[in-house]
Amino acid sequence: MKKHILMMGLSAMALTTISSCSKSSFDDLYRNPSKVTETTVEKQYTGTIFGFKELIIPTYRNLFVTLRPTINRYIQTSGWINEANQLTVGAAATEDRWIQYYKGLTQFKELEKLYTGLTDVEKNEKRIFLLTARVLYYDQTQQMVDLYGDIPWTEAGKLSTNGGDYTKSYSKYDKATDIYTTMLDDLKSISTELKNITVPTNIVRSFEAQDIINNGKLILWQKYCNALRLRMLYRVSASSQFSSRAATEIQEIIENQNDFPLPLVNSENSQIDIFDSGSKITSDGIKDAFEAEGTWYANLAGKKMIDEMNTKVDPRLPFIFELGAKANNKFTGLDQSLPSSSQLDLARNGTISIYNRSTYSRNKFFPGILMSATEANLLLAEYYSKKGNLNAAKTTFENAVKESISLYVMVRSRSDDNTTPAATAPTEEQIKTYLSNLNWDATSNKIQLIATQKWIHFNLLQAVEAWSEVRRLNYPEFNIPVQNSDINKVIPVKWTLPTSEIAYNQQNYTVVKDQDKQTIKLFWDIN
Repeated sequence: MKKHILMMGLSAMALTTISSCSKSSFDDLYRNPSKVTETTVEKQYTGTIFGFKELIIPTYRNLFVTLRPTINRYIQTSGWINEANQLTVGAAATEDRWIQYYKGLTQFKELEKLYTGLTDVEKNEKRIFLLTARVLYYDQTQQMVDLYGDIPWTEAGKLSTNGGDYTKSYSKYDKATDIYTTMLDDLKSISTELKNITVPTNIVRSFEAQDIINNGKLILWQKYCNALRLRMLYRVSASSQFSSRAATEIQEIIENQNDFPLPLVNSENSQIDIFDSGSKITSDGIKDAFEAEGTWYANLAGKKMIDEMNTKVDPRLPFIFELGAKANNKFTGLDQSLPSSSQLDLARNGTISIYNRSTYSRNKFFPGILMSATEANLLLAEYYSKKGNLNAAKTTFENAVKESISLYVMVRSRSDDNTTPAATAPTEEQIKTYLSNLNWDATSNKIQLIATQKWIHFNLLQAVEAWSEVRRLNYPEFNIPVQNSDINKVIPVKWTLPTSEIAYNQQNYTVVKDQDKQTIKLFWDIN
């Protein structure tokens, strides 16, 4: 890990106490963290969320530097102009993701350190901050493991604990299976604790103010925790080490939703909303990521997704994409099988659809979604389908689709940009037609149907989850052209570690060096 990342632990981020519940006031609380010498559990809690923000809300570097040349290509959630070595995991992409995650990890470890130093009375009072911060931390950690495999974890981010001595702070790598085991164990305990916890009245207001994800609503944190645990159990369900446990605990959650409630409607989504485009919690950078000048063409629609949505008359189509300038009223995606010269001509002549600018790139209020009702419902649909309860499977599948449609209509409605006039909200009849076209009853491969809906729903909103589910379920399937000169000729199954680890954490890196290849599958990737 680079020295400058380790040094972040020398001074913990501290935020002035929030005086109201409004997320729009966040900027006032985060003016100059490098000059702050003291912090509290409450302030460090919001500092932890802020530390992970680049991986939650749409930002320039995550979208353009990290996702555009990697995941968005692997699963064709966007189109691009083919180039040499396009299946080689780029150093800049992996480095950026690594840096952003360890920023958040460092802040969380400081929160843990502060909490450990409290009196027993104070620990009881402020327990809610630690529990809910762990849920977010585990969400982000799961994504890192699903990208890289083994990562520095238990001993990472402890520069402050080590008295600022960075020579003692280079962290060993934890095995991916061990990290998953620890998180699954703890999430189960956290769920039970959140169900039974009573937050002291003198803490309630502070928690509501500092929590910019669920606004202090315990039931939403409980649902987020349970859905995250369910997601992770399914992720590892095919691996020999976790299959038995996963089957038991998945059933325990789904068959007992009184004790393990899940987010089943959009009002129960866990997300960071944007209320003030001028604050430090903003998605303004999304425009530069999508509409980069020159020949980047970073917002092109891919043929596979457009064809799927066109064929089934998907009501989300005009909310997610917009017609090309010369498209003749036809949504068209870029064909990746074409030569790059032909692709470039198509991109230039305006016939290819692009991501809807008023929904995405010029929407200053695009939220950062962590857990959605659509994802939870699709997990339920997978469970019931495999159990043979096809009525329940169909109901939860259709609920998932309806919530996804509603979500994209909602995201577009928040935009104050009208570059692309808002489409009319789909009618009940249009939604019913789409569900009929999906043809659940007559489709023999229900998992493929579920996986395709996940792919469309996640698209650029939750790219890591989209790629992880494609690898787990093996649908949809993708082909990307390669050249004879390309170093890598197959779609990566994981990312390689950043070069900074080789340079600065070399002793620990040697332990995982042999596994650091983009062709070696993660332990849960059995397909």
